[in-house]
Formats: sequence, structure tokens, C-alpha cells
Amino acid sequence: MRQVAIFAAAAVAEIVGCYAFWGWLRLGKPFWFAAAGMVSLGIFAWLLTLVEVAAAGRAYAVYGGVYIAASLVWLRFVEGVPPDRWDLIGGTVCLLGASIILWAPRGA
Repeated sequence: MRQVAIFAAAAVAEIVGCYAFWGWLRLGKPFWFAAAGMVSLGIFAWLLTLVEVAAAGRAYAVYGGVYIAASLVWLRFVEGVPPDRWDLIGGTVCLLGASIILWAPRGA
């Protein structure tokens, strides 16, 4: 469960960091939004180093599925747009794929 929590925290950090840049460049927010975004993106990168997998590429692949699902949560609760059934089906497929990659038995 620790790995899942790290992936979830990394997703929040990345989405917040990217949204901060979006706010600065597209919504006219002050520059400190972008500065806070840089800090958040640094935290995101650091969090991914805490995941216990043998290869960085595998961590990134698993994270991709978690990021997609977290983005749909952001869509709903921050932007106020309810995901449609295709969003939910796609997010579920991504989480299933991420779970297979993370927890599949691997030979030594």
C-alpha cells in the first residue's frame, strides 16, 4: 500500500504543478503560481524515486495509469466537470494495466 500512496501523492504533486503553470500562462495568475508549480514538480520527481521497483521505466509506466485516474478526479472536483462513462472506463483500464505492471510476478 505504501507504493500506491506514493504514486497517488506524486500524481497530486504533478497535477498541482502543471495546473500552476496553466494558471500563470492561461488564466493570468501571478508568477508565484509558476514558482510554486516548479516546487510541486520537484516534489513529484522526488516522490517517484521512493517507489520500490527495479527499473525507472516500470515506475513511470505504473505512474501513468495512476496519473490518468487522478486527472479524472481533478476534472471532477477542481474543474467541476463530471467524467463521462468513457472517461471512467478508460481510467479503469489504465489502473488495471498499472496494477498488472506493478504487481505481476516476475522471475529473478
